Amino acid sequence: MHVPSPPDGSPLYVLGISAFYHDSAACLTRDGQIVAAAQEERFSRRKHDPRFPAHAVNYCLEEAQLEASKLAAVVFYDNPALSLDRIMHTLLRAGEKGMEMWLRGAPAWMNAKLFVHRLIRQHLGAEVPVLFSEHHFSHAASAFYPSPFQRAAVITIDGVGEWATTTIGVGDGDDLQILKEIHFPHSVGLLYSAFTYYCGFKVNSGEYKLMGLAPYGRPVYADLIRDKLVRVKPDGSFQLNLEYFGYTDSMRMINSKFEALFGGPPRQRESRITRREMDLAASVQLVTEQIIFGLARHARDLTGASNLCLAGGVALNCVANGKLLRDGMFERIWIQPAAGDAGGSLGCALLATHRYFGKPRPAVDPLCDRQHGSFLGPAFGNAEVQAFLDYHEYPYEFVSDQQRATAVAEALAAGKIVGYMVGRMEFGPRSLGARSILGDPRNPATQSMMNMKIKYRESFRPFAPAVLRSRCAEYFEIDAESPYMLLVAPVRHELRRLSPSKATT
Repeated sequence: MHVPSPPDGSPLYVLGISAFYHDSAACLTRDGQIVAAAQEERFSRRKHDPRFPAHAVNYCLEEAQLEASKLAAVVFYDNPALSLDRIMHTLLRAGEKGMEMWLRGAPAWMNAKLFVHRLIRQHLGAEVPVLFSEHHFSHAASAFYPSPFQRAAVITIDGVGEWATTTIGVGDGDDLQILKEIHFPHSVGLLYSAFTYYCGFKVNSGEYKLMGLAPYGRPVYADLIRDKLVRVKPDGSFQLNLEYFGYTDSMRMINSKFEALFGGPPRQRESRITRREMDLAASVQLVTEQIIFGLARHARDLTGASNLCLAGGVALNCVANGKLLRDGMFERIWIQPAAGDAGGSLGCALLATHRYFGKPRPAVDPLCDRQHGSFLGPAFGNAEVQAFLDYHEYPYEFVSDQQRATAVAEALAAGKIVGYMVGRMEFGPRSLGARSILGDPRNPATQSMMNMKIKYRESFRPFAPAVLRSRCAEYFEIDAESPYMLLVAPVRHELRRLSPSKATT
């Protein structure tokens, strides 16, 4: 379909949408600059909301004060027809077992996924052109185009998108190419999700819990995983042994053979976490890191690039990212802050802008990315907040912008926990300082107080420290900025403190 470009001199507005799997989102760009981006969950208050992002779309248009009819195009982040092709092939291979899977999944496809273009136009109330990207192309674009690099290798890794689960590509100026792909059912993301499920966490949302649990365990199952579950080749490509997995012929991630391999059924959700779960987490984390390192080496050799961009759900594994950066394989690494499906809305909008409409990529600043700190969501002014508090008769004390930093610092020093809301909301899963819970890291009680009394979550869950870029190397074994909470580095050895119980063991 031919889509006319705006008249000369008019801004090129493109709306990107991701939806119907998890973390639905919308993003609006103007001439390749990000105007607004937000996940639907931030408006619906439904975690990982997969529904059509109606509220997020409305917000993006309102932020730009733009009528839908002025959009050059709306882009959907993947190709539903290719996804259906993969699903049908998988179900046919499953035989009779595939019928139950189809009956459970068919309503979603028949009601929305195959008719995305109609749903978009109906919501917008305008006959806008609707384009479709491919899932991993959207991920790759979300990583490369906002990055501070003129040229870079690009790796995307997730569960699955259409057929691809892993890609290696290269970005150069306006151009972006996918060079190699690994296809379903072989997937690092699904391997990690299988262990997420087996350890008693929820798939597609509990993977970060597994990563947080890994440091408490020992990788005693790593050899077993490599021997029985996944064959890793020298170039980083891999192949899963499907005899142990259930996602191709059932509604479960694993099967009885997987359970027998690791000594019993999955941990029941909310039950006590044992040494087995800790060791399983450490083991699959190690294997995942080894696969990522292999892919990165191959991407470097294939592209000759000195910089690397990452996206896809597995790119949120900040432990692996930190180790990759410290290895020195690449001079610099940039990871899309909304690396999961939400970021696909941003990627497909930029992909259409630069590849479809031919709009030049804005000049690259090697010292600063184009993600704007990922503060791309709605903001609330003092008057709006005060009106809300007055309406509900909540007690409050007004603090000026000049007094705010001192008031927060004094509260933290006094051992208090501070809920902080300033400026535009973060885009992506990480709390980056605009919508954050703050505590004093010098207080040994802070971590347990936040986990147990405020967030009501597992005691092992970590928190991110904040430190000035100029003093990063004084505290951590890394000398690089990490503004998006996507790199983990050890605390310098001489600064580590052991708890009394560990000091005596």
